[in-house]
Amino acid sequence: MAFYDSTNSHLYSVYFAPRGSVRMFELGAQIAQQHLSPFDHIIGILGESGAGKSMLIKGMFPGLELTNDDAGVNVRPLPLLNIDEENIFYTPHTYHVDVRFEMGFTQPGVLADAVMEAKRRNRRVVVEHYELLYPYMHEKADLLIGVGEEIIVTRPTIFGPTPDEIHQIVYESIKYRQMAHTAEDLTERYLSDEDMARAIHGDIKKGFLLIFPGDKPNVNLDIMERAVLEDIAKDMPIDYVDENHVSIGGEKRFCTGPRTHVKTTGAIEGFRLIKPLIHDAEHDRWILAGRVCAPGEFGDSLQNINNTEI
Repeated sequence: MAFYDSTNSHLYSVYFAPRGSVRMFELGAQIAQQHLSPFDHIIGILGESGAGKSMLIKGMFPGLELTNDDAGVNVRPLPLLNIDEENIFYTPHTYHVDVRFEMGFTQPGVLADAVMEAKRRNRRVVVEHYELLYPYMHEKADLLIGVGEEIIVTRPTIFGPTPDEIHQIVYESIKYRQMAHTAEDLTERYLSDEDMARAIHGDIKKGFLLIFPGDKPNVNLDIMERAVLEDIAKDMPIDYVDENHVSIGGEKRFCTGPRTHVKTTGAIEGFRLIKPLIHDAEHDRWILAGRVCAPGEFGDSLQNINNTEI
């Protein structure tokens, strides 16, 4: 008996890719609720290192053991390759594999066969860097998720999109997210402690938002912009410290997305602050917006900055 699957009508969805871990976890949970089907077996994740793929996966699949754990604990042997046929009842329902990492140990054809075997046993596999495995697969993924400046969620059909097409989009856009995040951290250095404590982070295309509920923040945008441009000109190194801190020019700073940065401040292109501060009277808040794209590429009015992830 045939039945109608509502997921067949889904083409694709696009979300801002937040830079903080908490917001990425929350977005992962939202994507799982809205787009994941109980009948999905192969979930392809696409995107470069530092894009936040692991955080998104943890939000989508709480408790899933990632085989490329960021703490440096790599799960060996790979559980996907060791499904116990006799004790199938006790094997996990959802597996994870990072193809880029595992290709150093296992041939991609073997990994592809293991994914298909897991599907045959009605298991689910979350595949990072799925574009590397796709040429060896005999079937398409049920759900593709690309993580770059934005997060693209799509259900591929025989007409596409292909993993390579989604990967190319997110590969080219991730640099804007990294530039925006570093520019945001540089801007925060020139906020007062009081304003910094109440600032809410938001996202726009090729830029960032700092939102201040209630009173107008005590900032001079011209002075702040010049200071950040001077920091960019110094080409200071940016280094990961731990999951909550990043080093900018040797200065340790709190950051919830320490991997999503450019390597040096000099890599930031086209930085500017939108002037004056934007007053959103409807929500009783002030918005400080920064951009890293070429002037005029996107409008800088409130109408063009109102689709925020807060």
